[in-house]
Amino acid sequence: MDLLQIVKANKEEKEVLHNLMQFYFYDFSEFMDSDVKEDGLYGKYPYLDDYWMDENRFPYLLKLEGKNVGFVLVRYIESEDKEPYFSIAEFFIMKKYRRLGLGKKAAIQMFDTHKGLWEVFQVEKNVPAQIFWTHVINEYTSGRFTDRIEQGERRQEFSTRSPYS
Repeated sequence: MDLLQIVKANKEEKEVLHNLMQFYFYDFSEFMDSDVKEDGLYGKYPYLDDYWMDENRFPYLLKLEGKNVGFVLVRYIESEDKEPYFSIAEFFIMKKYRRLGLGKKAAIQMFDTHKGLWEVFQVEKNVPAQIFWTHVINEYTSGRFTDRIEQGERRQEFSTRSPYS
């Protein structure tokens, strides 16, 4: 799919991301215990504002032929107990656009854009996400990744650094 555009969302597009989050929350409600509020909406993603205030957070919109079809939120996580790494905080493709290769292309572009160590995780109940991520990461790394289940989440860890850097 050469028509997929992955663009870093600017502050003016924050509402677009907020709106797309409603569809994401709806899809995710199948795996988590969440319901809409009194107003019929799922509420606000608690860290959305941080993506324009924290230099270690990266918001992306996915567009196909100019139409918003999803988003990716990437974090760079620094902690005292392990080497800093990138993480897919949230990843969403609207159902209409799934199974077209857009998710794989977006994931690969994120891995290529943010070089370093990565950790990608899925909730244990979300088997379709586990299948997707395991397949994409296995193909991207030629099988050089670790995969484990820990605290109700499946986690894949790998590096996108060149072996010569």
